[in-house]
Amino acid sequence: METAWVRRVLVVEDQPAMRVLLCDMLTHRGFQVTAAGDAAEATRLFADTDPDVLLTDIDLGSRPTGIELATILTGLAPHMAVVFLSSFPGAVAASGRPGPEGAVFVSKLDVTSPEVVLDAVEAALRSTIPPAPSSVRASPLDGLTRRQIEVLGLVARGWSNEQIARERGTTTRAVERTVSRIFTRLGLGPASGTNSRVRASALYLAEFGPVA
Repeated sequence: METAWVRRVLVVEDQPAMRVLLCDMLTHRGFQVTAAGDAAEATRLFADTDPDVLLTDIDLGSRPTGIELATILTGLAPHMAVVFLSSFPGAVAASGRPGPEGAVFVSKLDVTSPEVVLDAVEAALRSTIPPAPSSVRASPLDGLTRRQIEVLGLVARGWSNEQIARERGTTTRAVERTVSRIFTRLGLGPASGTNSRVRASALYLAEFGPVA
């Protein structure tokens, strides 16, 4: 049975009350939420959560800042959407809105309802939609992150999620989430009329050739 894709958000906020509020807002709207209190914790959680969206305060009380964190994580996952929160929107505007292209900025003063946060998240997600293909044939794996391609390579070897978890030193649940995300990015699922694992492996083999 295929695992349904649930959009994942990594919330990074050093103020506990605000962090809980943001997590509750997103959880009640169907997102799978992982919370961190600073950039160091967020970086540790990133690999296992494979988020679609990073929602982070800019001032996290310590370095790296939210902007620095976003730069680091989007370097690893270029297709991840980013939403910045700030208590000082004037300072953000004066700085020329730094950070990854397509990032959305929200003033904490404007977070008066869940819709404010949700609209920002949806706007950020829309900004990550890849452009229409050109006349040059693109690889079907172009939408995958480096980490996802590495996991797909192990799937193509015929490894189970449990074997992949042991090899990568992570949990089986984390691997299940990553594999589910890979299938979604490749447009595979119950509606595709074929076994997603087999089809995804075929795409990998067509791109990279036989695996040992």
